Amino acid sequence: MKKTVSVVIPAFNEAENLIVIIDRLEGIFKNTAYDAEFIIIDDGSTDHTLTILKTMASINTKLFYIEFSRNFGHQLALKAGLDQAKGDCVISLDADLQHPPELIIQMLEKWEEGNDVVYTRRSEDKSLPYGKRKSSSLFYRLINVLSSIQIEEGTADFRLMDKKVIDVFRNFEENEPFIRGLVQWMGYKQIAIDYIPHKRHAGTSKYNLRKMMRFALQGVTSFSIKPLYTAVYLGFAFSMLSVLYIPYVFYSVYMGIEVDGWASTIMTIVFFGGLQLIIMGIIGIYIGKMFMQTKNRPNYIIKSTNFVPAPTTTNTNYDIAQL
Repeated sequence: MKKTVSVVIPAFNEAENLIVIIDRLEGIFKNTAYDAEFIIIDDGSTDHTLTILKTMASINTKLFYIEFSRNFGHQLALKAGLDQAKGDCVISLDADLQHPPELIIQMLEKWEEGNDVVYTRRSEDKSLPYGKRKSSSLFYRLINVLSSIQIEEGTADFRLMDKKVIDVFRNFEENEPFIRGLVQWMGYKQIAIDYIPHKRHAGTSKYNLRKMMRFALQGVTSFSIKPLYTAVYLGFAFSMLSVLYIPYVFYSVYMGIEVDGWASTIMTIVFFGGLQLIIMGIIGIYIGKMFMQTKNRPNYIIKSTNFVPAPTTTNTNYDIAQL
């Protein structure tokens, strides 16, 4: 009996890429001993992504689509696909073709060798702008320094996971899942494959510096309370430094020396005021995550799908709207 491979592809305004990537994927699996199903999640696209998906799905019985009621973000779109995948293993990749589909053959070989997770590491692309390359490097350094997990630089959401890993993953109910970290945290037998990213086939990147920083904060606060300890250590350190200033004040008063320095005083107040706001912000992020989690809202809402029966959310008892 043939094994089935589920391919999960989040898509946000990827109308120009969908036909190309499905053609490439079908060409790859045509030469393998596996059956394949393709699950594409429309993450609130504003272009013709959904129209193309429905047209393709009406022709291709192996193609399934999920339409979100709005944009819930890449990670939740990826989770929605993983929640519904029924294959013996699941491969996730982006729709822009920067993740080379041809690498799937090598991933399947590593899986057949007994590896539960086959993840990919992106080699540095020298053609990318300097700022983009450095922000990506800073992202992984920040995660590794401030969190309790270690993620190799260049690790992408282009990976293969065995069915038993997916079964465990479906039990996670985090409202802001950081999937790269969760996969690393789960353990199992994992192996990496290096790849050189291809150029985007069409469209523009959805990740700017602001989104990268938000993604990094999401990852850090999902797996560690180190930032809270760092805030405490900073408080102790600056308190000790301020104590060193007291002998100078007493000495100046005793000797009749004027204690001047209005500019330095103002700068000190501004500095510590900013530091306090940063620390309060860190605490606020953790409190905010707890607040959102206790609401127990569904992670995502499916507006329409061609899955039969229609899928439901995994963390609540709410019904999904099926149009």
